[in-house]
Amino acid sequence: MNIQSIRTLGELKQAGYVSKSIKDELRNNLREKIKSGTPAFDGVHGFENTVIPELERAILSRHNINLLGLRGQAKTRLARKMVELLDEFIPIVEGSEINDDPLQPISRYAQETIAKHGDATPIVWIHRSQRFFEKLATPDVTVADIIGDVDPIKAATLKLSYADDRVIHYGMIPRANRCIFVINELPDLQARIQVALFNILQEGDVQIRGYKVRLPLDIQFVFTANPEDYTNRGSIVTPLKDRIGSQILTHYPETIAVARKITEQEAKLNTAQQETVYVPSLAKDILEQISFEARESEYVDAKSGVSARMSITAYENLISTAERRALLSGSERTTVRLADFLGVIPAITGKVELVYEGEQEGAAKVAQQLISDAVARLFPLYFPKIEKLEKDPSKSPYAAIIEWFAQEPSLDLIDESSDADYQQELDAVPPLDALIKKYQPNVGSEDLHFLKEFVLWALVENKKLSKERVVEGFQFSDLFVR
Repeated sequence: MNIQSIRTLGELKQAGYVSKSIKDELRNNLREKIKSGTPAFDGVHGFENTVIPELERAILSRHNINLLGLRGQAKTRLARKMVELLDEFIPIVEGSEINDDPLQPISRYAQETIAKHGDATPIVWIHRSQRFFEKLATPDVTVADIIGDVDPIKAATLKLSYADDRVIHYGMIPRANRCIFVINELPDLQARIQVALFNILQEGDVQIRGYKVRLPLDIQFVFTANPEDYTNRGSIVTPLKDRIGSQILTHYPETIAVARKITEQEAKLNTAQQETVYVPSLAKDILEQISFEARESEYVDAKSGVSARMSITAYENLISTAERRALLSGSERTTVRLADFLGVIPAITGKVELVYEGEQEGAAKVAQQLISDAVARLFPLYFPKIEKLEKDPSKSPYAAIIEWFAQEPSLDLIDESSDADYQQELDAVPPLDALIKKYQPNVGSEDLHFLKEFVLWALVENKKLSKERVVEGFQFSDLFVR
């Protein structure tokens, strides 16, 4: 029998339906997933051995949860994924504002409806996707918004006293009965609003304008907070914190491989971009390394954090930069170049908070430095370390490249040049081919010229060559040529 075909309370009883709380729903379905080896939070990367086990323990314990971490650490995504642990459909009394369980009604409306119609009481089914409520905590949120208020129009229309619970207009939390309710950035919620949550978390009491309504609400609360909020904008009041069962600390990706997975999963690229632009694996690593460098940079406010969204939007900008060049040159396909990373600067400057020294340097200059730092950091993973001081410079693996530049005027890489012209310029430096053949012999043809440019940028960062930004591109030359 299709359970959704049940339309009355009597049919529901005959089918043997058993009521259970939302926390038991989450717990029971999580148990089944764990036993079957099915990931409960599929698509959330980097938390497999840290955050997710703690979150699963909190759900098994039937706790309300606070996810504590810096911005862009997938806190809200984790909360939304919890919806998948709910039963697919649940029954409610038709017309109920607060999702009354037909077997355990809590509102006067549902109780009176059942008293009047008995087993003929109509019921409807709601899908789990409708059982997720989310509220961003802002200073202008009121008790009426989240708890409810007396509706004077309803009181006048029904000719009822303000002390009658039938004149109440329910706020978001009562309407989220039997649902997951997420309050993002909890410390931003005014203290008096946080106080209003005390009894809801503990007893289910709702107090509106001095009139106490006993509503044993069945809600799974998930709060998110930024640790910096505790000192910058507000705090979580201690009695409320005491009523939250589990506080779970989130974190940023710990490896480039994990960061790449997240970026590739979240970046919004269409088919045309994917078919037009090839992105070397090294370019993807450099892109992610920029975020790692930003989190360690003396110019970036570490307390504010560097969101994973920076890498996602930077990746989209990187692809678009290469796509634009292909369109201008009439090419059907192109490969990302290191110079294209200038196109990600707007994504960086819009996502990092700078300290005073960073503001003095300028956001764009800090962004360029982060790109350079990422190149310098990854270079030793592919080629021998570039020594700044050498007893015999002629024995350096890079001596032939440096000598070539000493004898040639310069090498110009124009931003909008065709792939053929770009490759021709880099192929004019034979020592680059020898270096790559020796240390990266298995490099693919599509990655070859990006790797050549990578070598040049690294030599610049280690003060072996000079790089100047000219109107149309980059000019590489001997360090001592002016």
